[in-house]
Amino acid sequence: MSAADGTLGCDYNPCVNTASNPDHKHRDERNERGDCNDRTADQDPEDIKDPTNPKNPKNPKNPKDPRVPMSPLRLQDKPLVVALSGTLSLAIAMGIGRFAFTPLMPMMLHDGLLDITAASWLASVNYLGYLIGALLCTFQPVLWRRLSLTPLRPSAMLKIALVATCLLTAAMAFDEPRAWPWLRFLAGVASSVAFVFTSAWCLGHLARLKVPQAGGIVYAGPGVGIAVSGLLASAMVQLNWASASGWLAFGGLAVLLTLLVWRVFTHDDALPAPAAAATSAHGSGHAEAAALTVAYGLAGFGYIITATFLPVIARAALPGSVWLDLFWPILGVGVAAGAVLASRIPAHVDPRLLLVGCYLMQAAGVMMGEWLPTLAGFALGSVLVGLPFTAITFFVLQVGRRLYPQSAATIIGLLSASFALGQIVGPPVAAALLARAPNHATGFTWSLQVASLTLVVGAAIYAWMVKAFRRA
Repeated sequence: MSAADGTLGCDYNPCVNTASNPDHKHRDERNERGDCNDRTADQDPEDIKDPTNPKNPKNPKNPKDPRVPMSPLRLQDKPLVVALSGTLSLAIAMGIGRFAFTPLMPMMLHDGLLDITAASWLASVNYLGYLIGALLCTFQPVLWRRLSLTPLRPSAMLKIALVATCLLTAAMAFDEPRAWPWLRFLAGVASSVAFVFTSAWCLGHLARLKVPQAGGIVYAGPGVGIAVSGLLASAMVQLNWASASGWLAFGGLAVLLTLLVWRVFTHDDALPAPAAAATSAHGSGHAEAAALTVAYGLAGFGYIITATFLPVIARAALPGSVWLDLFWPILGVGVAAGAVLASRIPAHVDPRLLLVGCYLMQAAGVMMGEWLPTLAGFALGSVLVGLPFTAITFFVLQVGRRLYPQSAATIIGLLSASFALGQIVGPPVAAALLARAPNHATGFTWSLQVASLTLVVGAAIYAWMVKAFRRA
């Protein structure tokens, strides 16, 4: 009971000898001052006086104040939302923008709009656009710094690229053959820009959220797009659709998917600030980056002949089969599954060793239809080509980001340019071999053999990198 008002103090305990316990004596003194319920009693008086100090319990910005509700998480703070948005973005840009031509090619051939040679060059023009887009993304940061321009926002760039992909895909429905090379070229530029900035935005946010391995889910996007476009094209063939209707349908699908992810791609302020120059985090980084760039370019050449001509090759080997149009969707399912599996691999595993296995798997898949020219052989080959497809991209970009952590867009652009260069070379090589072969079947066999050998060389480069460059 306090001497002043005869009330019991809140910390009063009659069994405690306050004379021998300084702490309790201190509490009794606080009780007599009437501040036993004051949450600020144990705080620095200066913190209490300053209403803007975060330590002041009455400051509205104090997160410990129960009166202040917690702000909801932004969409960009949810790893699954970030990863799945990246998946849909790449499904639009790659699965539709780039690879819708593959299942629609037989329809265009059937409509008499193309022959094999024209189709090969139309594919190469698209890959040339992809190369130009990748080079623009590689050198744009340097050029912007020299001109003292405001850095581009990744979210804005990928939105522009997605809109362009929608428009350019739908425009292929017009019966203007002279415009098709330009449309496919620009679609290649758009898909490259979307790939680079989707990768930079998603991988940057996932790294910030401490879940970098979820990036593998992002690269399921091309597989999702390939599978969906392949299944839709198969249905179109059964319904006797014209190829123009197919292009319009894919353009509409791209619009719907773009609307789904539009609100997610914002808040670039949370991404790592770009470096003043592309500096490596490791002393041997430039040499390893050069080897990585060459090996990734070989992957572009190694898979592209199968990715461009698989439905045509299957029709030549298995004429009249009702399953022909399913090999391309099977490849797409393999791409998506491989990306998800890649995201489950522990981070401590050296991605260069994984790349050795991926290249060898894809080399076997490229030749499987030749070794086993049956339904089972083509189905297995589609799976073996698809499974490592975007897993290769994911592992390569992991190595690239490790070498140049502050120059993500630049290194991704450089690697994409190398990959695109390999893609550009592939169809013309196939066309040249087809022209020299006694028949199309032999020409495709030669082309696939060269592609498979290229992938084996790429695997050897990664094996050498593991020995030559210690992983940091």
